[in-house]
Amino acid sequence: MKQACLVILALAGLAALAQTPPADGGLRAQGTSGHGTTGGTDAPTVVAGTNAAVATPASLSGYVADDKYKLRVGDKISLQILEDRDAPRGLVVADSGELDVPYVGRVTASDKTCKQLAEELKARLEKEYYHRATVIIALDVANKFLGRIYVWGQVRNQGPVDLAVNENLTVGKAILRAGGFGDFANKKRVKVVRGGGKEGAAKQSFELNMVDILEKGQTEKDVVLQPDDFIIVPSRLINF
Repeated sequence: MKQACLVILALAGLAALAQTPPADGGLRAQGTSGHGTTGGTDAPTVVAGTNAAVATPASLSGYVADDKYKLRVGDKISLQILEDRDAPRGLVVADSGELDVPYVGRVTASDKTCKQLAEELKARLEKEYYHRATVIIALDVANKFLGRIYVWGQVRNQGPVDLAVNENLTVGKAILRAGGFGDFANKKRVKVVRGGGKEGAAKQSFELNMVDILEKGQTEKDVVLQPDDFIIVPSRLINF
């Protein structure tokens, strides 16, 4: 009889415990497991010990390589090979027009668009190093200077003068930027020498009377300069 009473009391206690609300106030979602991950399919996976969701692979659906702008010396770009899982690498187009690219080495970048350069690197990487290479190249900072011209001879400050992009820098302006003529300059026989440059173009030279251009205002006779032009200001034969 005593055993039967004890059994009845035990069952009553269990029933009372079953009706007691959980210690977490009922906030735990139905279907959760003991590891803290939800049973629903829409919930993000959570890294143990953090509140951050696991990052999903980046989508390239919005990425379009630039096929208009042609890279120039001094441009700063970022290069990334997605298969390496590394952050983008910053590179600068050297004075030679080349980039020092990982695995590949020095590659000509000048006068190529980001799209053209990425396609070239992809082909070279897949030829020797990768089964598949996803190359992303983006222009970070465009060099605001197109190049330099050089002023020598009878001017106050000999040396290079920067030529900005979209700037119509003439011989007269360049001489003024170099501090103006020296005391013994022959202003009537200023020479401009233009190198052959690319594609085997012939070397050219012009002789200008800067007295007409700068002192008489005949600016239509001035010459617009190109990168790597040389301006040579000779001395007068008789200095007085």
